[in-house]
Amino acid sequence: MSRVRRWLKQWLKKQHYALLMLFIVAFFATVLLTLNSQYLAAENSLDQNLINPQELIEQGRNLYEAERFSEAATLLQRAVANFEATGDKLKQAMTLSNLSLTYQQLGEWERAEQASAQSLNLLQTEQSINSSNARSQILAQALDVKGRLQLARGKAEAALTIWRQSADIYSRIGDRVGLTRSRINQAQALQTLGLYRQAQNTLTESTQLLQNQPDSLLKATALRSLGNVLRVTGNLEASGQVLQQSLAVAKGLQIPNAIADTLLSLGNTANAKRDTQGALQFYQQAANISTSQTIQVQALLHQLNLLVENKQQADAITLWQRLQSLIANLPPSRTSVYARINLAQTLMKLGSTEELADNYREIAQLLATASQEAKSLGDKRAEAYALGNLGGLYEKVEQWQDAQNLTQQALVLAQEVNAADISYRWQWQLGRLLKNQGKIQQAIANYDQAVKTLQSLRYDLVALDPNVQFNFRDEVEPVYREMVDLLLQPNGTEEINQENLVQARNIIESLQLAELENFFRAACLDAKPEQIDRVVDRSDQTAAAIYPIILPNRLEILLKLPNQGKIHHYVTKKSQSEIEIALEEIRQYLREPDRTDDVNRLSQQVYSWLIEPMEAELEKFQIQTLVFVLDGSLRNIPMSVLYDEGTKKYLLEKYAIALAPSLQLLQPKSLQRKKLSALTAGLSEKRVVEGQEFSPLENVNLELQRIQSELSSSETLLNQKFTKLNLENQINSTPYTVVHLATHGKFSSQIEETYILTWNQLLKVKDLDNLLRNADSKQSSDIELLVLSACETAAGDKRAALGLAGIAVRAGARSILATLWSVDDRSTAELMSEFYHQLGNTNVTKAEALRRAQIALWNHPNEDWKRPYFWASYVLVGNWL
Repeated sequence: MSRVRRWLKQWLKKQHYALLMLFIVAFFATVLLTLNSQYLAAENSLDQNLINPQELIEQGRNLYEAERFSEAATLLQRAVANFEATGDKLKQAMTLSNLSLTYQQLGEWERAEQASAQSLNLLQTEQSINSSNARSQILAQALDVKGRLQLARGKAEAALTIWRQSADIYSRIGDRVGLTRSRINQAQALQTLGLYRQAQNTLTESTQLLQNQPDSLLKATALRSLGNVLRVTGNLEASGQVLQQSLAVAKGLQIPNAIADTLLSLGNTANAKRDTQGALQFYQQAANISTSQTIQVQALLHQLNLLVENKQQADAITLWQRLQSLIANLPPSRTSVYARINLAQTLMKLGSTEELADNYREIAQLLATASQEAKSLGDKRAEAYALGNLGGLYEKVEQWQDAQNLTQQALVLAQEVNAADISYRWQWQLGRLLKNQGKIQQAIANYDQAVKTLQSLRYDLVALDPNVQFNFRDEVEPVYREMVDLLLQPNGTEEINQENLVQARNIIESLQLAELENFFRAACLDAKPEQIDRVVDRSDQTAAAIYPIILPNRLEILLKLPNQGKIHHYVTKKSQSEIEIALEEIRQYLREPDRTDDVNRLSQQVYSWLIEPMEAELEKFQIQTLVFVLDGSLRNIPMSVLYDEGTKKYLLEKYAIALAPSLQLLQPKSLQRKKLSALTAGLSEKRVVEGQEFSPLENVNLELQRIQSELSSSETLLNQKFTKLNLENQINSTPYTVVHLATHGKFSSQIEETYILTWNQLLKVKDLDNLLRNADSKQSSDIELLVLSACETAAGDKRAALGLAGIAVRAGARSILATLWSVDDRSTAELMSEFYHQLGNTNVTKAEALRRAQIALWNHPNEDWKRPYFWASYVLVGNWL
């Protein structure tokens, strides 16, 4: 159930309903203050016998801001009656609109709808005020209130349409403040719909309009909204900076809830940066300073989630007890619905399985109440989420039938409102439930629907909070893996049928694509599913594609041989933990030149698991090149280092080796040898860039000189000349075949931590992508090989090779040659010289050229470079021809 809790935490991080609460208060105050300046000055004391409706409105505003909503509603009802009696339709409409806001806070949705409808009806049908500017302004404000109501009830598209109508009115009457407020509202709806980039553009325009205006609550709100969207779209540094600006404005205005809401947002950004202590401090400050129960609940829920994640159980239990009473006092709203779900999920994580069984009734009651509240609100999306989570709870305590019934109800509701991001969860949950009941075919059918729903969501899933890169492992990746597990489960003594094998291979290919798009947070890959088999069958008759798949209790291996209709299937019964421990040890030992014996011992095990089962087929079909589509931790080690104890040979000695993020992304075309031209660049001097110190690469000069001697056409940018601008100018002016960068770099599972060092900046992977694709389409397609000769994978990052794959598919090159760890640069110069020498042979593929260069390194007459540390670091990703 952690997947749901984490998803909900992301949802909370977006602060849709936090901003809703504060903005309603701000809007309410803005409307009333504007109108009061036109009509009457406000009174400061409450007199139950007040008869002046303007005084009633002012006192209602004060009560509203104090969250005494019932009392506020009573006064506003009296004001409505007074205005109706005096025939003041304009003020009556205004007051009805504010009454609707108050009913929304009380969760009295039908009354809120009625008050809003009456307000708009008066404004749209009363002839005497149709031409009034005041009428137009109040009409726009009434539309703002109606939009709030639609968003609170889960109707974001309707809210967006209404707010666009109000924006048109504000624009027509020249109300820049109202127009800005309406744009901020629109950005909220766009976020709720998953359109984060559009929301960011809208908010950027709004903050620019407010830049030279005096500080105001609207300005603080706009900046906070922009900071939140920047976090969601992955720009964490800018998010923190903008939120600090918002905080400064709110503090200057001395508005506690505005300060608290911004502190809450700062906590979310700190959490996205994995600054747990900083996040906890922001949340604690927000809870302490806020006078709003809504903001307090959110801040405390975030604290509770962090405490549970960090196993601070005693503090978590104390905080939970405080939260229970606060949530119980919240009026029925989407806020209270999701707060109950969040609390329920946290309670599931607090104790052991046995404790969960003892306490599940209490947790079930929280979820049942959330479901009932959502139903009363008419919010089918929230109801579907609550019911599905309740089904998930019953799944955990193995009440299969109850779990299945609730999950099916949740799925129907989610599909009714086209909530695909929720639907896939319940399709997946149904698949698990059916699997646990032994209904494998039905389970596969539900998993298949979940995968298809995920694929339809690819444009929505990729623009989420940066933490989604880690939640991807919990909430998306398992759907694919568990389906593959089901497809490859043996049925008695029967072999797995070819249909299942092909489907399993395609699912793994889809997972590779989804993971890369999640890395970039953009649906950016031009995949060609129809070419998966064609790449092997038509491009190279001596190459085989290998898909190793790590499952909890075994290693599955799929082998595609050229011009073979069937997929070969092998299984090694080893647990995931045993495989991953061995791979991690190899990864560590490879970086130590003196641990060759340990590398051989462990890599021999992996050889026996992965290669031995298929050796006979590889020899039978005279395979010369192995193309691996690697899975999980297997990407952390070079396949070339796998060691055959029987023949005392590394895999590299038998085969040329290439890696492919996905066969759907390859362009199987041979290198144009006659037109081979290179742009080379590098750094030989020590550099300190963006706070990081990089050691000198003393043999870069030698490396680049040797490359020049092997190629007929090349241009070099060394040290001060190696800048982003110069690199861009060269690529735009000349159609290079090869771009060779001899410089420090790092591959990481985090896009912001994947970079290449230039003289004066870290060239991030997104910048590299834009740079290499900045030329016209013909020139960018000419870059066939990108070489990164001094890079390394991030220490402690088990998915760091994802950054290498990301560069490979986005750099505008058909192939990339890179290092998994930084190697002695003298041996690098030697290897690269030999690699380019071998490329001069038109009968040698890039993969074979690399293999020969690596073996040549072993045979150096004056150096002991046969140890894997020196030669195994180099990997070829992409087109191997």
